[in-house]
Amino acid sequence: MAVNTDAYKKILAECEAKHVQLVAVSKTKPVADIKELYDLGQRDFGENYVQELVEKQPQLPTDTRWHFIGHLQSNKVKYITPFVHLIHGVDSLKLLQEINKQAVKHNREANCLLQVYIAQEETKFGFDANELVVLFRDDLSELSKLANVRICGLMGMASFTNEAEKVRGEYKYLKSLFDKYAQLPTANLPAGQAGSQLQTLSMGMSGDYQIAIEEGSTMVRVGSLIFGERASKP
Repeated sequence: MAVNTDAYKKILAECEAKHVQLVAVSKTKPVADIKELYDLGQRDFGENYVQELVEKQPQLPTDTRWHFIGHLQSNKVKYITPFVHLIHGVDSLKLLQEINKQAVKHNREANCLLQVYIAQEETKFGFDANELVVLFRDDLSELSKLANVRICGLMGMASFTNEAEKVRGEYKYLKSLFDKYAQLPTANLPAGQAGSQLQTLSMGMSGDYQIAIEEGSTMVRVGSLIFGERASKP
C-alpha cells in the first residue's frame, strides 16, 4: 500500500478539528502516490528539493498547492516562483529580495513564511529573535521595497529528540514570537501587504505534530506517517 489512507484520514480529522492545515510532505515519493492522495481530496503537498518539485509540478492537476519546505538557495528561486503556493523556509533578507525579484518577473505575489531558529542544533536554519526585530523594525526601508512578497507568517523546526517537553518548549517559544509579530503595524510589512497580518504558524511534523497543534500551530507538515518512510536522497 503506497499511501496509508487510514493514517491520512485520522491526521486530517485531527487537523480539521483544530482548524489546522495539513501539508502532506511528498518529497522523494512518486507522482502516483501523490495522485492517490490528491484523489482523496488532499491539495497541499510539501517538497524539499527544487529539481524534484519542478519535475513533479506539471504531472499533477493545476489546483495542486505546492509548498517548498526545504532550504532554498537564492540561485534556485527562479525555478519555482512561477507556480509555488507557499515558500516555508525563508531565512534571510537576501532570499526575500531574490524571491521578490523573481515574483516581479512573473507578475505574481510570492507567499512566504519566515523560518525561525528554535532548535538547539547547528544543522537548522532561520532568523533568531534579535534578527526578527531588525527585519521588522530597523530594516523597514528594505522591506518596503518588496512589493511582490507577502509574509504570511512564521515556521520552525524543533530539535530532533524524543524529549517531548523540550519540543513543546521550543514550539511554545515560537508561538510567543508569532503572537508578537502577528500584531505588527501593517507599515512594518512589505509594500504590497498593507492591511494584512501574519496568519500562518507552520510547526509540527510526523513525530511531533500533535504537540505542535496543542501549542498553537496552524499548519503541520506530515510525510512518513502518510506515505511511509522515505528513501534517502542521493
